[in-house]
Amino acid sequence: MTDYIIVGAGPAGCVLANRLSEEPSNSVLLLEAGGKDWHPYIHMPAGFAKMTKGIASWGWSTVPQKHMQDRVFWYTQAKVVGGGSSINAQIYTRGNARDYDAWEKEEGLTGWGYRDVLPYFKRAENNQRFANDFHGDQGPLGVSNPISPLPICEAYFRAGQEMGIPFNPDFNGASQEGVGYYQLTQKDARRSSASVAYLKPIRARKNLTVRTDVLVTRIVVDKGRAIGVEIVDKPGGQKTILRAEREVIVSSGAIGSPKLLMQSGIGPADHLKSVGVTPVHDLPGVGSNLQDHLDLFVIAECTGDHTYDNYAKLHRTAWAGLQYLLLKKGPVASSLFETGGFWYADPTAASPDIQFHLGLGSGIEAGVEKLNNPGVTLNSAFLRPRSRGTVRLKTGDPADHPLIDPNYWSDPYDRAMSIKGLRLAREIMRQKALAPYVLREVLPGPSLASDDELIDYACRTAKTDHHPVGTCRMGHDAMAVVTPDLRLRGIEGLRVCDASVMPRVPSSNTNAPTIMIGEKGSDIILGREPLPPAVFSGNRAA
Repeated sequence: MTDYIIVGAGPAGCVLANRLSEEPSNSVLLLEAGGKDWHPYIHMPAGFAKMTKGIASWGWSTVPQKHMQDRVFWYTQAKVVGGGSSINAQIYTRGNARDYDAWEKEEGLTGWGYRDVLPYFKRAENNQRFANDFHGDQGPLGVSNPISPLPICEAYFRAGQEMGIPFNPDFNGASQEGVGYYQLTQKDARRSSASVAYLKPIRARKNLTVRTDVLVTRIVVDKGRAIGVEIVDKPGGQKTILRAEREVIVSSGAIGSPKLLMQSGIGPADHLKSVGVTPVHDLPGVGSNLQDHLDLFVIAECTGDHTYDNYAKLHRTAWAGLQYLLLKKGPVASSLFETGGFWYADPTAASPDIQFHLGLGSGIEAGVEKLNNPGVTLNSAFLRPRSRGTVRLKTGDPADHPLIDPNYWSDPYDRAMSIKGLRLAREIMRQKALAPYVLREVLPGPSLASDDELIDYACRTAKTDHHPVGTCRMGHDAMAVVTPDLRLRGIEGLRVCDASVMPRVPSSNTNAPTIMIGEKGSDIILGREPLPPAVFSGNRAA
């Protein structure tokens, strides 16, 4: 018997394990279906490019996307200690202040406004550059500036400014809009995942047990209360029930959390019956409200050796490895997406609705394009999609893959804004400042100009930004899954604490917001007073 069972050692789960076990009288058990974060690619910043191809992931795909020519998208979701923070591109962005104020004012989530959550972002952060109203430097999570930026990055900044997009030294500070360097979840030229930052320093705590390679098949509910979980610790192994004295906390991510709840009979009853699961608690919102950022990109051929493509050659790879081992610099120390920006597709938007990522290679995640010279990629993502999708069970077998349907572009507004974002990216790449570096556009290619042609291109090539949220959202209405204090509606002793509780996707990458939810959630679970709301000079409204 343990006090708290946490299911899922992703970004939020690692934070919860750390914070809940700070009190010696609390016994905490953290369960992870994946393995330990031993793989060297995990800890080398540039290793991210290899991770999206299946290392340390579940190997899931979407259902055919009916608004995108029935395309099936590869949908990487982490299966390793640290979760997405162990395999992502390490970009540290929090979103816009208006995102969280909308959670509070429009969704009725008291205590989740920007001034309420900012202290938890700061508590998590060990920032190597900033210590001010917006940043902390005493937390566990390493946050630093890029180590080895390339000259093409500075040219990209000038290109943005030629278009009227200002340079921004801190996307998480007083203003979000502009182009600039991302801060990264790195420390000492190594990835600072939630596992490294929150678990590694406390593994000796006697009141914390971490078990990997354990598949939780269901939450055990008795008389309206979650009393534990059923697990299988090896393929074909015996099922075992582990009991929780106080609470079961589900932290398995925006896909894994609703999947586990539905496997346990918690979710839309008609759907559960249709796949052979006996309903335990009819909660229709479980698995609904799925949101994600869709990524469109421009790939250009460079005039010379301006990016990292040539490091794929064996002798260059060997040199890069030595450079990293001896100097902690060079391509291996790069996340490959170290520069970006936030701007507007919809000129009436109150805050930026497009995010750019400058990729220092020709494709990177999608695979290097075959060019005569190295290439460069500029990704664009529409940040506030109106489309909503679902996560559903394929069968009642916990080993089966879920049915993931982001339902991309079901709202025509999303498609229109995505294409505008793609056009902005093309325009940036054509600016005078980048002319010494960019030879020609390869994709979409200069022959594609109309909206219909670009839509067809996007349907063939777009990818997920790996930002799923919302499938167990906080709220007060009949479709809400958890309350603002993260309790599952209708069952005692059960909470959800991860990206799935977000009512709307933040206008940014989602790792930092998920860690914030873990930090704030730990105080809620422990019954602690929330950190005092932030007080700062100026008005963080953009």
